[in-house]
Amino acid sequence: MNTTARFLSIAAVAAFASFGAHADEADGSQFATQFETNRTRAEVQAEAATVATTRSIEPLGSRVVTYKSTADRAAVRAEAARALRAGEILPGERG
Repeated sequence: MNTTARFLSIAAVAAFASFGAHADEADGSQFATQFETNRTRAEVQAEAATVATTRSIEPLGSRVVTYKSTADRAAVRAEAARALRAGEILPGERG
């Protein structure tokens, strides 16, 4: 009987707590945004056009740095072969 009373009291507390979770309106009207504006559509579009030119849509750090190499392909391959023979690099890094 003691466990039954304990189970029923826990169930009653849980049921009482669940009523507080459903105390709001069902349509979610508390989240509706209320605002009034006196700006025209043309003013808003003009502002949007100036903002678009001042902000970059490119993600930060996405630009790749490019440079013109002065090294010769044959010289680079020869250096890699020399480093491989000297044991400075592993065979998979010769590439």
